[in-house]
Amino acid sequence: MTQAKEKLSYRDAGVDIDTGNALIDRIKPLTKATMRPGALTDVGGFGGLFGIDVEKFPDPVLVSGTDGVGTKLKLAFEMDQHSTIGIDLVAMCVNDIIVQGAEPLFFLDYFATGKLSLEQAEDVIKGIAHGCKESGCALLGGETAEMPGMYDEGEYDLAGFSVGVVNRPDIIDGSLIKPGDKIIGLSSSGPHSNGYSLIRKVIENGNHSLQQAFESSTLGETLLTPTRLYIKSLLALKQTISIHGLAHITGGGLLENLPRVMQDNTVANIHETSWKWPAIFDWLQEQGNIESREMYRTFNCGIGMCVIVDPGDVQQTIDCLTANGETAQLIGDISKSEETEPRVNIIS
Repeated sequence: MTQAKEKLSYRDAGVDIDTGNALIDRIKPLTKATMRPGALTDVGGFGGLFGIDVEKFPDPVLVSGTDGVGTKLKLAFEMDQHSTIGIDLVAMCVNDIIVQGAEPLFFLDYFATGKLSLEQAEDVIKGIAHGCKESGCALLGGETAEMPGMYDEGEYDLAGFSVGVVNRPDIIDGSLIKPGDKIIGLSSSGPHSNGYSLIRKVIENGNHSLQQAFESSTLGETLLTPTRLYIKSLLALKQTISIHGLAHITGGGLLENLPRVMQDNTVANIHETSWKWPAIFDWLQEQGNIESREMYRTFNCGIGMCVIVDPGDVQQTIDCLTANGETAQLIGDISKSEETEPRVNIIS
């Protein structure tokens, strides 16, 4: 006699469609709060629609950027703190597209996990929505994927992308950068979302705990400080002066990110005494016995964004950025180099 086959459902395989639908219902108010002029759809459709304001952008060029959060996620899992990691995700994308002068328009995210937790996923998306609102871009949608067997319990992966727009004549591409220009550094909020594999190695080798005291908080909370969003302050600056170049200081640090926007036969002279490293970087260097050059090519070391301007615009630049909530300081200048490849010279 043939044995009756067990009836199976998607839930039996580890995917709960009802939980996914419940998450959509929970996050709709969050995404609705990010809506801006041009956003034509809400979360739940097959695609997000956005209409460009052709009066504001008569010669529009779309600028896109995509990124993740990297192994900073591992700290979020260990601390069971998920409310700010979404801010990191947005910041890593929108801070990239502002470098070319683009105003962020919309954002989409990808959240993948083994078993969907409503509370955890909602916390993550709250952070994404907060980052979008602070950046002035609409959270048009995204993808939540429940994939049993792909991730350890309680873990997830996170990625996203943003799209912005800039008028063609207003694109910032570094072509205006010349010897004599000054470099203004905007303070970071910490390591942002870069170098966390090395950070975790320092913690592991030193047998440190994320719960140990660090300044007025804990080591874990300090390291989970979200990436700073520079959008509103830089858009305000763009309306004030002619920005010659912008560099988002991410993986590769000052040594590798500044040359990406510089011209051939130029060198960026950075005076490391012009700003004070946040304490977390001093701690990492000491505990990991990390050479200074390695610090500068792995971490932002306290400078999350560089603005390159004409010497005559330095004070106005600092005043504008300060008025918009940034800590800005003159950290260096551009000079001529005999070498073709642009480079950075750290001056003690």
